Amino acid sequence: MRRTLPPLTALRAFEAAARHMSFQTAAAELAVTPTAISHQIRELEEACGQPLFRRRPRPLVLTDAGHRLFPVVRDGLDAFADAVAAIQATKPAKEDLRPLRVTATNAFTHLWLVPRLSLWRAAQPVLPLEVIGTDAALDLRPGGEADVAIRYTRAPPPGLAAREILRDRFWPVASPALLAHGTPITHPADLLQHTLIHAEWAPDPSAPTWERWLSTARHNDPDVPDLGATRGLHFREELHAIRAAIAGQGVAICSDVLVARDLKAGLLVVAHDLPLAGYGFYVVHARDHPRLAAIEAFVAWVRTATTDTDQGAAA
Repeated sequence: MRRTLPPLTALRAFEAAARHMSFQTAAAELAVTPTAISHQIRELEEACGQPLFRRRPRPLVLTDAGHRLFPVVRDGLDAFADAVAAIQATKPAKEDLRPLRVTATNAFTHLWLVPRLSLWRAAQPVLPLEVIGTDAALDLRPGGEADVAIRYTRAPPPGLAAREILRDRFWPVASPALLAHGTPITHPADLLQHTLIHAEWAPDPSAPTWERWLSTARHNDPDVPDLGATRGLHFREELHAIRAAIAGQGVAICSDVLVARDLKAGLLVVAHDLPLAGYGFYVVHARDHPRLAAIEAFVAWVRTATTDTDQGAAA
């Protein structure tokens, strides 16, 4: 059990007076009056039970007790000062509260990310996001165009830290009002009584296009005609194809990640139960990015947000 210590002010007054051998100089150093120094030293002498200075005749000198106490107090105060200076030198840098620049495809940004931003603000109220919706692959190097991206691809992008957060499937979907007219959809070929809505894809034999869907369906139903015999409505932007389907302009083949809310709300329904495998959604960033702490916070939040695909509708 530690013994009771004298007040720190008394120890500081004693150390300064003993170092300068002057109450007046010690008072100037500590920004107090010489009388205050004298009172504080007398308080320390009462705690010690004996005098620490011989005040008469001048000059001021230490007693034997003062000589014993002075180096201990001096070294102790120096140790305190050194420890505080060391802590100050290693204090963490001020948190970087610049917006974290997040990029994703236009469709994912519009249909998945933006509706959930209120959840991000609740989880990270002091770290804003700058959301960049674009189908271009932006530069993710430190100092580049964005800090972190959600990329939609068959495999993790090379040269970057990448974590898969979602993987989708593509289903034929349409407005329920559209399917209320015409022949009920019982066979793949029945879809062809409606306009097929197409979204543009980069050349890839595994892309979830109507051509691939009809080819897959033809394995089970040889009567499914070739795509060339069907009507079509073509869009460059996937988002526009989805909006056209909701508007009842035809049947689109869409990602179940992107249209999950529309399906739940009844704006779209699955027109046929044959899906196509899609790709993966990957959170990617530079491995040596200086804002890794903020990026990791975003990755953790995205993983949480993907556990409930209908969460945050009122963002």
